[in-house]
Amino acid sequence: MKQHHYLVTCFPLQGHINPTLQLANILAAIGATVTFSTAASVLESLQDRFLAPDGLSYASFSDENVSLTAAYIANLRQCGPENLSKIIRKSLDDGRPVTCLVYSLLVPWASQVARDMHVPSAFLAIQCAAAFSIYSRFFGGRVETDEGGIDSSVYVKIQDLPTFYSCDLPTFVLPENPINRFMGPLMIEHMKELQTIPKPLVLLNTFQELEQEAIKELESKLNAIAIGLLIATSNSCGEENYIEWLASKPEKSVVYIAFGSVMVMNKEQKVEILHGLVQSKRPFLWVVRSWDSEEEEVTEMVEEEMKKCDGMIVAWCSQMEVLSHKSIGCFVTHCGWNSTLEGLVCGVPMIGCPHISDQTTNAMLVEKVWGNGVRARANGEVVLNREELRECLDVVMGEGERGEEIRKNALMLRGMAMEALKDGGSSYNNLRKIMLE
Repeated sequence: MKQHHYLVTCFPLQGHINPTLQLANILAAIGATVTFSTAASVLESLQDRFLAPDGLSYASFSDENVSLTAAYIANLRQCGPENLSKIIRKSLDDGRPVTCLVYSLLVPWASQVARDMHVPSAFLAIQCAAAFSIYSRFFGGRVETDEGGIDSSVYVKIQDLPTFYSCDLPTFVLPENPINRFMGPLMIEHMKELQTIPKPLVLLNTFQELEQEAIKELESKLNAIAIGLLIATSNSCGEENYIEWLASKPEKSVVYIAFGSVMVMNKEQKVEILHGLVQSKRPFLWVVRSWDSEEEEVTEMVEEEMKKCDGMIVAWCSQMEVLSHKSIGCFVTHCGWNSTLEGLVCGVPMIGCPHISDQTTNAMLVEKVWGNGVRARANGEVVLNREELRECLDVVMGEGERGEEIRKNALMLRGMAMEALKDGGSSYNNLRKIMLE
């Protein structure tokens, strides 16, 4: 087997770090030398919390304070390529040259560095295969529209899948979305970079059996290989009080609510969610990262409402530990791809409350393709109103026929995911095939 040295790099957001770092850990565990590169502040945090496995080391490409802004992305483009080049040159000096650079979303310049330094590269698609296929349609100039061509009429059809209408598409492909001002050009650059290489290698954080239709379409243009699910295991010691609280609840009775590391809920959103949970009369565990100082009236209301229900609010939890707990019966999620996969591999039915990016596409897949949950319909700026949340909970956790079907599908998908990951499964074999090349 060729002795590989992988340089794995990603944009320093938690949703990007989780799958790329997991890939780095897996590659190191099966014998490769791996250097994981992202912003210095992120690496310092990782070194404080985790002991890197043998074969894995860290190297930063930026010392700036991280933010998802056009200014930060522009500054990163200035300093990132030179710093990444230095890492590759150092690997040559150390006698362990980088044999492949793996890069992810928002850092298309990494591919340019690899090309300039004559190092093979691979793009790690950290969103679902369907989203990546949609990007290739939009940014490759093949988008279907109804007559008139207005934004709300845009749709994409992937063979053998339901039609993806505008409400199902990743939000930044639509011109009216503000984030498209800098995300659109970045995605165009990503696609142009891939076009500079004959049959470029694209690693998909999904598994063959889950998204075979979208993967088939991608395979016609790219060397697309499904190696997922890239999910980190729990890093909790199981001593937190929320685990004790969960252990006191009946099996599949608890509603778990978490909207990821980026989304910030306003006061109205928090109030609607809390009232919906209280009215559902089900025990719940809700992750709310912080309460702003100006929200004193909200915190007082929360304290009063919590006296009426069986619920717990925490600022943080180990999500995989929670989702794999036997008491969890439903996952109310923003449908980020990492969270969607975590819910799927744990066999937990979902209520999708998408907000930005690929979340809308993932929520559509959950409801219309895989059938392991429902999509909550938003009301203006509110994630979902209390009545919508209560009705969704009644469907997913109720005794009706649809709820039974959703729970059955959730367990089936869990089984499929475990089969793909185990020795001899599709993702297991695909990843090792790359290692042997």
